[in-house]
Amino acid sequence: MAQKTKKLSLKPLGDRVLVKPSEKEGEKKLASGIIIPETVDKEKLMAGTVVAVGPGKRSETGERVPMEVKVGDAVMFKKPWDEPFTLNGEKYFVLSESDISLIQQ
Repeated sequence: MAQKTKKLSLKPLGDRVLVKPSEKEGEKKLASGIIIPETVDKEKLMAGTVVAVGPGKRSETGERVPMEVKVGDAVMFKKPWDEPFTLNGEKYFVLSESDISLIQQ
């Protein structure tokens, strides 16, 4: 029997993207035994999966600019200033499409 996936009832607006971050790596331990907390590496890119996308931003002429990312894309992004929000026990980030640095192909 196939496992059912819950569909989110959230739809981002404009050029916003809803991303579910991958599991955290947490602290790293060097071979010498020194422990480096995750707070030290603030500029590291985070990985996640696109869960929902908005319709796209409007151009100056009023036309929609299509989104480059789509649901299911694996993406890399810098940790946003905002904390993630939790829905149904899962954490999510709401990002502008321009906050996404890479798409895994």
